Amino acid sequence: MARPYRIQGENCLYHITSRGDDRKKIFISEVDYTKFLEYLKSAQAKFKFYLYAYCLMDNHYHLFLETAQANLSRIMQYINTSYTVYYNVKRKKCGHLFQGRYKSILVEADSYFLELTRYIHLNPVRAKIVTDPEAYRWSSYNEYIKKTKDNRIDKEQLRKYYKLSCGSYKTFILDGINKEESPLSNLYAGCILGKEKFIKDTLAALKITVESKDFSHKKTLSGVDPKIIIQEVADYYKKEPEVLYKAAKKPVLAKKIAVYLLKKLTGLTNKEIGDMFGIGYSGVSWIAQNVEGIISRDTKVKEDIARLILRLKA
Repeated sequence: MARPYRIQGENCLYHITSRGDDRKKIFISEVDYTKFLEYLKSAQAKFKFYLYAYCLMDNHYHLFLETAQANLSRIMQYINTSYTVYYNVKRKKCGHLFQGRYKSILVEADSYFLELTRYIHLNPVRAKIVTDPEAYRWSSYNEYIKKTKDNRIDKEQLRKYYKLSCGSYKTFILDGINKEESPLSNLYAGCILGKEKFIKDTLAALKITVESKDFSHKKTLSGVDPKIIIQEVADYYKKEPEVLYKAAKKPVLAKKIAVYLLKKLTGLTNKEIGDMFGIGYSGVSWIAQNVEGIISRDTKVKEDIARLILRLKA
C-alpha cells in the first residue's frame, strides 16, 4: 500500500500520535518522561510551533500542536530521533524505538479543538491508570485547570480557540468520562478531522500539491530534501556527490548511508531512490537492511549516522 502524502502547511493544527515498536514501552522511568518533554521544548524553540496539549503514556504519546511553518516532518524527526538516540544510549540498545512513522491528523479548530483536548487528557482514565485525569502527571491537563510551574503549553495562544474558565474546562473534561464516542470516529480518509467544507478545502489543496510537477517540492513535503541529504553525506565522508551516485556492485559505505537516510528521512519510494543511484528497488531494501546490521555492531557508524541526522535537522 502506498504511503499517504503528508498534509503540511503553515498555521495548521495537528493531532500527532506515535507508538513504541511492537507496542513496547517507550517510557520506563520518570527520567524518560522528563527527557521527552525536554526534547519537545527544544523542538519548539528550534521549529517555532505552538503546543496546545499532550499526554505521554507508557507505550505511546499524543501531541496537539499548531505549526507556524510547513515543517511538521522536521519537527517530528527531531523529537523522535532525539528521544530514540537518548533511549538507546541509556539502555545500550540500537535500532528502532517507534513503530513506523508517526500518525498525523489535520484538525479543524472551530469544530474539534475542545473535543480533541478532552480525548487527549482522558487517555489515562480510559486506560484505567487513574480515575481522575488530574492525578496523571504526564499530561497537560493540570495546566488547563490550575496554575502550575510547568509552562509547557502555549496558554496565551490557546485562548484564541476557547474561552472556558479553568473550572468550566474541568467540568467539560469530567463530563466526558462516561461518554464513549471519540472525535476520531469522525475522521475522513484517516487523516482529516473537520466538517464538510474544511475537508473539501483540504482535499483541493492536497490535489494541487500531488499533481505538481515540481518533484523536489513535492518530495520535501514528506521529509528532508534528497539533494541536501546527498550533499551532507558526501561532505561528511569527504567525497564528491558523484561518487555516491555512481553505480557499483559493492557500494562504498557513504553511498549505503546516503541510501539509508533517503529511505528513512524522505517520502521517496524504493524505485525513486534506486533510480538516483542506478540500482534496483530491491537493492535499496537490501542496503537499508545492511546498514541496520552495521549500526547494530559498529558504534562509530551508529554515531556517524546520528550526527548526520542532527545536521540534516539543523
